[in-house]
Amino acid sequence: MNYRFHPEALAEYQEAASYYGERDTVLAGRFIEAVEDAVRRIVEAPQRWQVLEEDVRRCLTRVFPYGVLFTIEPEFVLIVAVMHTSREPGYWKQRVAAG
Repeated sequence: MNYRFHPEALAEYQEAASYYGERDTVLAGRFIEAVEDAVRRIVEAPQRWQVLEEDVRRCLTRVFPYGVLFTIEPEFVLIVAVMHTSREPGYWKQRVAAG
């Protein structure tokens, strides 16, 4: 199955990678690998992951405190958010309603 990022999810992923990159490039690389690994696991078996609300599911990254939130669309997985687990819950909900 293919995947796509919601534009705001891609922006927050890039912002988080930049944040880690400003601290340590190796750390940024590990963060990117962790998110890519989560996306790979999602694409392999999207039904496996916990439903948070309605049809939005979450896969936690390894090592980093981030979750990749997504919906299963007919032809692809839509990444709705790459969210820090301590961030305000539910901030991403308007993305699902709009998209």
